[in-house]
Amino acid sequence: MHEFDNNSGQQSHQGPLASIPSISVFFPCHNEAANIEPLVCKTLHVLGKLTGDFEIIIVDDGSTDGTGKIIDTLAGEHDTVKAVHHAKNLGYGAALQSGFRAATKELVFYTDGDGQFDIAEMPRLLPRMKQYDIVTCYRLNRQEGLARKINAWAWTKLVCFVFKMNIRDIDCAFKLYKRRIFDDIKIRSTGALIDAEILARAIR
Repeated sequence: MHEFDNNSGQQSHQGPLASIPSISVFFPCHNEAANIEPLVCKTLHVLGKLTGDFEIIIVDDGSTDGTGKIIDTLAGEHDTVKAVHHAKNLGYGAALQSGFRAATKELVFYTDGDGQFDIAEMPRLLPRMKQYDIVTCYRLNRQEGLARKINAWAWTKLVCFVFKMNIRDIDCAFKLYKRRIFDDIKIRSTGALIDAEILARAIR
């Protein structure tokens, strides 16, 4: 497992197309009608420069603002875009589970559908996959209140202590996996605990 800083301001590095494995990128989203189309369009551009073997999966977790219709339109316009729908809001963990189940490529990357992270930084993670099964990121200059920062810090420290991990930001939604690791683990969480559960099960 390798950890990588997000929002560092460095440029993405893109190697020869032949050296990039196939990749699934998915976005869990709930009521992201204003954000999801620009994010998908940017992702199409980023992935198109990396490889010809990719897919983008959008998991709509019971949105009520028209997100579902938007992602269906995107899926109809682009062969590489897939739409996954939850009839009702099942929770963040359930959305991640659906994304991992729908992914078919060698690598699987996810980030949130609100566009808070820059998808253009994702290619920087790819070289690490030659050595690691999971690459996690951590946030710099988090735009959150003090209480939330303290809670996040304490939660990360607790999880790392219990499961003997060394990770700075457990819940950072900017992670890259080798899909095969999910052949060996069964994820149960449907809520916010899912990131910790995946990492804990993967290192066993």
